[in-house]
Amino acid sequence: MKAIVLFKDGFEELEALSVVDVLRRAKVTCEMIGMDSLVVTSSHQIKIQMDKLFDKEAYEADLVVLPGGLPGATSLRDDQRVCDLLKDFNEKGKWIAAICAGPISLEKSGVIKGKKYTCYPGFEDEIVSGLHQDTLVYVDQNIITGRGPAAALEFAYVILEKLGFDSQEIAKGMQYHYLKAQ
Repeated sequence: MKAIVLFKDGFEELEALSVVDVLRRAKVTCEMIGMDSLVVTSSHQIKIQMDKLFDKEAYEADLVVLPGGLPGATSLRDDQRVCDLLKDFNEKGKWIAAICAGPISLEKSGVIKGKKYTCYPGFEDEIVSGLHQDTLVYVDQNIITGRGPAAALEFAYVILEKLGFDSQEIAKGMQYHYLKAQ
């Protein structure tokens, strides 16, 4: 099982790195892929070292994750390589996950058409072919979407579950079960 997270300058740290953290804790191969550079700067000016640059190997992954953050999400949306990858993953029924403003790439690539999704409030106006849901995380067929930074851990645990792993032990080790109990 292999997951990839795509990065462009202006990504939201919590949304991207929570997924990487949770999947790696579960021993899932999860690579941070720089679309343009091996060092990518977040929306809050934090520089992150990528595992590798985008190449044809990305198509071999089982899941792709698009974090939000601006201008990262719009830069991903406007990158034809991202749209081509999303179309390929969707045609093959592979997992596609996007959080916050990330689902705008799902609209541009056409993979959200007729499917239910969630996103950061206001971005639903840019995602006209899908059916917006007001929830933290939503799964419809092979598409996993998250609302925003507050949904980052829940989004990561849902991704882990959809990849066939039990997220309970990871969540417990991260003390997440205390949040769920309240």
